[in-house]
Amino acid sequence: MLDLNDYGITMWEADKIASFRKTLLAWYDQEKRDLPWRRTKDPYRIWVSEIMLQQTQVATVIPYYERFLDWFPSIQDLAQAAEEQLLKAWEGLGYYSRVRNMQTAAQQVMEKHGGHFPNTYEDIAALKGIGPYTAGAIASIAFDLPEPAVDGNVMRVMARLFEVDYDIGDPKNRKIFQAITKILIDPKRPGDFNQALMDLGTDIEAAKNPRPEENPVRSFSAAYLHGTMDKYPIKLPKKKPRPVQIQAFIIRNQKGDFLLEKNNKGRLLAGFWTFPLMETDFISQQLNLFENDETAILETQSQKHIFSEDYQLTVNWSDKIFQPVKHTFSHQKWQIELTEGFTTADSLSAEHELCWVPTQDFKRFPMAAPQKKMIETYLKTGL
Repeated sequence: MLDLNDYGITMWEADKIASFRKTLLAWYDQEKRDLPWRRTKDPYRIWVSEIMLQQTQVATVIPYYERFLDWFPSIQDLAQAAEEQLLKAWEGLGYYSRVRNMQTAAQQVMEKHGGHFPNTYEDIAALKGIGPYTAGAIASIAFDLPEPAVDGNVMRVMARLFEVDYDIGDPKNRKIFQAITKILIDPKRPGDFNQALMDLGTDIEAAKNPRPEENPVRSFSAAYLHGTMDKYPIKLPKKKPRPVQIQAFIIRNQKGDFLLEKNNKGRLLAGFWTFPLMETDFISQQLNLFENDETAILETQSQKHIFSEDYQLTVNWSDKIFQPVKHTFSHQKWQIELTEGFTTADSLSAEHELCWVPTQDFKRFPMAAPQKKMIETYLKTGL
C-alpha cells in the first residue's frame, strides 16, 4: 500500500475520518441530485451513464442516456449493435472511442461472463475502456464494494482537503489521490460516498467559481482553514492542440445530391460520414498566404487535381468563397476550407466508400460535429 507520509500527507485519525464520512453523507442525503442512473443498481445502466459523463455535462447526457438504453436495453443488444446505429446513438457526444470501447466490453461480457456484468473490481477493470475511476464507480454504486472512484473533480476535493502539492493533471500522481480516497471511503455506503464527492467536486468545489463558504466539509479542509484555496489543486497547463488545415470538397451531382464518404481511415472520426476531406500542411500554407497569393492559388488548384484523380471524378469547380469552419479536438485544432464542385458522373470510385445523399437524408447518416458545421456553413451561404 502507498505510504502517504512519503508524499508529505498526514492522514487523519479514525474518529476524524468517521466524522468526515458522516458530515459528507448527511449533506448528500439532503442535497443529492435526482438523476436517472441514481434510481437503479443495474451495473449496465450505471456503466452507460459513467462512460457518457466522461468529458460531458450532466444536462447533455440525460437525453442521450435515455435514448441509448431505449435502443440498446441490454448488454446483448449493445454487443450485437450495427456500427452505424451505435455511432448514431452517440452522435454529438464526441470522444467516439468511448462507445466503440463499450461495444467491445459488452462483447467481452457476453463471451467471458455469460452476459452477466462482472461483480468484482478486477473483472470490471479488465473490460475494454474501463479505467480505475469507472471501475470504482460501478463497483461501489452497483455492488457496494469499498472502491474509490477518483476523477478530476474528486482529486480537486482531496487536493484542498490535504493541501496536496502534486499536479492533478499528471497521470502518475493519480495513485496519491486514489490512496487518500481509499482510506476515507465509507465501507457501509461506498457508492453514496463516491457520488457525494462527485457532486461536491462538480458544484461547490468546482474548478471555476467555487463557493468555499457553502462547503459542507470546509471545517476538514486544510486549504480552507489555511487560506490557500487559490493554490489548490495544482494543475500545470495542458499542451495546446496542434493546428491542422483540412480541405473539404462539397461535390453535388445533377440531382443536387451531395457526395458523402465514410471515414475508414485512422481513428479520428472513423465510421462517420463526411464530405471528402484532405489534410494539408497548415504551417506552410499560412506562410505561403502571406508570402505569395499566387502560390496559395496554385496549391488550391493542386488539391482539386489530386481530388479528381483520387476519386476518379471530373468536376466543374465553383469559385464561391465560404467562411472557414473551425473545430477543436483534444489534440488537434482543425481549420476547414470548403471547396464546391459539380459533376455529371454517375459512377463512383470503388477505392472509397461513397454515396450520393440528398439533403433530407442527412439525418440517416451518423455525422460528427465538424461535418454538421460544414453543412450549416454551406447551406447558410446559399445553394
